[in-house]
Order: sequence, then structure tokens, then C-alpha cells
Amino acid sequence: MALSEEERRLLEQMEAALAAEDPKLAHTLRGTNRRGVHRRRAALAGVGFFAGVALLLAGLQTQWWVSVIGFVLMFASVAVAVTAWRPSEDGVGQDSRRPDPTRTPGSGGPNAGFMDKMEERWRRRQDEGF
Repeated sequence: MALSEEERRLLEQMEAALAAEDPKLAHTLRGTNRRGVHRRRAALAGVGFFAGVALLLAGLQTQWWVSVIGFVLMFASVAVAVTAWRPSEDGVGQDSRRPDPTRTPGSGGPNAGFMDKMEERWRRRQDEGF
């Protein structure tokens, strides 16, 4: 449901007041860009992988245990890269606000989510004039 101009203006005023009153809390509530976090993790995993390759090759020339450390570093880097690349359950890479096309609005059955139930209650209140 779209906000009216008055509601949008009030919301912007409240956000500005919160940012002025407690900037640290406002920054915490904004959160981080999850896509950027995943991208950074993948980049660090790539750097770790190439460092592991370098240790593996250096270990072949010097001590065998250096090669083992390089292999473990390569393995850990691949594991981090796979978890950073894989789409997660929190909706990264998806538009989590887009409704499910298979559901009809207001189908508040036993498997309906919390937000669906709350939206249905909101619609009923709006229709009844409260």
C-alpha cells in the first residue's frame, strides 16, 4: 500500500529527528547492504585462495607442512566463496517485497505468514472505517 504525501512527509520528518537525536541508533537501524557484504566475502575468499596456492607451491620447495597449510587455506577459501555466492534465505538477490503470484491477497489460511495476517487485519480495519 503506497503512502500518501502527508504520510511520506511525516515519515521523513521522523527519520530526520531520529538521525539528529541519536545518529548511532539511526545508522544501526539502516543496516548494511547485504549484497556488498557478500561481494566483499567473495573477494576475500579469492585472495585467500591465491595465498593458499602460493603457500602450496612454496611448501613444495621448503617444508611439507607449509603445503598442508596452503591446502587448508585454499579449502577454507572455497567454502567461504560458496557460501557468499549461494543465494541465501534472507532474500538477497530477490525482491522480498514482491508478493507471491500463487497466493491471493487475504488468503489467511493456517499456513499464512505473520505479515499476511497483519495485512489482512489492516485491510479489514480500512474497509470498516477505523
